Amino acid sequence: MLKHALAALILISACHLAPARAQDAAAPFDGDLQRLAEILGTLHYLRGICGSNEGAKWRNEMQALIDAETPSGDRRARMIAGFNRGYNGFQQTYRTCTPAATVAIRRYIEEGSKISRDLTARYAN
Repeated sequence: MLKHALAALILISACHLAPARAQDAAAPFDGDLQRLAEILGTLHYLRGICGSNEGAKWRNEMQALIDAETPSGDRRARMIAGFNRGYNGFQQTYRTCTPAATVAIRRYIEEGSKISRDLTARYAN
């Protein structure tokens, strides 16, 4: 249930953030977006090893976030690096689904949901 809420909140947040800015100009919410990207990368990896059968769902959510935000240059690179950092960090730690991985999934979904809600509340048009 939480995963559906996170997905919906991510899409809502992405669609309501401020319009595109000048190339490479930092936005006040870039730190939150980078953290959200890292969480999406983590979920993409962990949900895959825990047999969620979601395929590329979390990667697709990341792509939707990038498409909605339309970052360029360094901003885009930082968002993608965050996703990859989340994915690679857990790939090095977990090879199979464990109780700790399940707890991590739940915590990251909760954190991602909070970031999405906060971004929407703060920056929605």
